[in-house]
Amino acid sequence: MAFEKLSNSIHELNDNIQAYLHSNSEYYKLKAFKHGMKGATSLVRFMVMGFLLSTAGIMISFALAIVISEAIGVPSSGYFIVGGFYLLVFVLIFIFGKEPIEKLVLRKFSKIVFNDKDE
Repeated sequence: MAFEKLSNSIHELNDNIQAYLHSNSEYYKLKAFKHGMKGATSLVRFMVMGFLLSTAGIMISFALAIVISEAIGVPSSGYFIVGGFYLLVFVLIFIFGKEPIEKLVLRKFSKIVFNDKDE
């Protein structure tokens, strides 16, 4: 009688542990999916915004180059000046911008992934 009670308790404990492990694994799968989707949606949003901003920047650059060319009177000078400005900005970012850009990206994505307000 006591042996059967102990045996039933052990079987019940085993079933409870298996149910706990299963629910725990499902929880972590959902949590990983949630974090993955946050990262994916942020990446898509970043790409769309980057595309729109790049398109606007190209249009503004062409307009600025045309205005500079008309002001100077040499048709290609505005394009060279705008191109030189972008080249200068590229060199400055290449030399001085690695660490600030890494910090900015790390802060932004860690805030997205690890900020769980809804949990």
